[in-house]
Amino acid sequence: MRVLIDYRAALRQRSGVGEYAHQLSRALLRAEANSTAAGRLDLTLFTSSWKDRPVATPDVACATTIDRRVPVSVLNFAWHRFGWPPIEWLTGRTFDVVHSMHPLHVPSRSAAQVITIHDLNFLAHPERTRAEIKRDYVPLARAHALRADAVIVVSQFTAREVERQFGVPADAITVCSPGAPEWTPRAGTPPDGYVLFFGTLEPRKNVGGLLDAYEQLVMRNGAAAKVPDLVLAGQATEEARPWIERVSRPPLAGHVRHIGYVDPSRRRELYEGARLLVQPSFEEGFGIPVLEAMSLGVPVVAANRGALPEVLGDAGPLVDPTNPTDIAEALRRLTSDPSAAAEASARGLKRAQEFNWDRTAARVLEAYRRAVERKRRRMEHA
Repeated sequence: MRVLIDYRAALRQRSGVGEYAHQLSRALLRAEANSTAAGRLDLTLFTSSWKDRPVATPDVACATTIDRRVPVSVLNFAWHRFGWPPIEWLTGRTFDVVHSMHPLHVPSRSAAQVITIHDLNFLAHPERTRAEIKRDYVPLARAHALRADAVIVVSQFTAREVERQFGVPADAITVCSPGAPEWTPRAGTPPDGYVLFFGTLEPRKNVGGLLDAYEQLVMRNGAAAKVPDLVLAGQATEEARPWIERVSRPPLAGHVRHIGYVDPSRRRELYEGARLLVQPSFEEGFGIPVLEAMSLGVPVVAANRGALPEVLGDAGPLVDPTNPTDIAEALRRLTSDPSAAAEASARGLKRAQEFNWDRTAARVLEAYRRAVERKRRRMEHA
């Protein structure tokens, strides 16, 4: 089976969608290497950018990488608005499956269309979107999902939302959750560890509510209260400017710091230094930081919204993201009660074992096969 994956999201600052694209490609190649069926998968990774070029990494070296010097914004406008140019024209190859890591198709003359939908937050809150997500996803995603030969989602929560909001039949949706990283659990909790927030600083991540909660912790026993530092790790959007300014003023100054984007090579080190992870988002299609933290034994506090309860399970407290006091109390308990933190750590390690990239790759391959068959039936009845 000749498969092309749109790998552009992994070209720079590989987080979220880009990390999913990279790890899935890696797992698919590993599945092929371990298969007794020769030639089962011929994987091509497509990238394009005006200035960024793909960096060769050993874990995806067995794939064919095709890179074109075309600006992402230009190519996306042509693809989304005109359905041109077809991927066959750009690559000089034909494919059985073309897999987009986003809700909109990669145009193809003959391949089965597979899309991945990570969440539908852009429909619930279009005012929080920007650039081509606002321009293209909101008006086009439903039609593309209905035309796709297979829709891959990262959680049961997103599957239900795609079925409910887009009307995509359940048998056309496959849940392919991210797998846990292959990390050895850390030996123990650092005594001077920080509370970690890891993600893009944008409105749906509820950074403002987290700062409200942290201010309560700091002020509980006066401005000099002994609470762990809060580290905000992730790229700051334009909407994050008030939060960045806020942490430079009392009472949060000296207690909260923003360290910006963290390269994938440094992520494990970042988690290992944390006393706990907090993910207070209003909505997540999955929540990769929660899984990554659990795989090392880092306790987690997460919001009771979106897919976060599905990922965290019983491994940590679920809080109301609209209630800073609720968030603050959960943080206080896990930072002041060693037994509660140890229990959350142990439950998290067990929970993380349920998410495995090899199982994910197997489900994706099955979705590809069903997509090819669905495409064949559509052509027969056209």
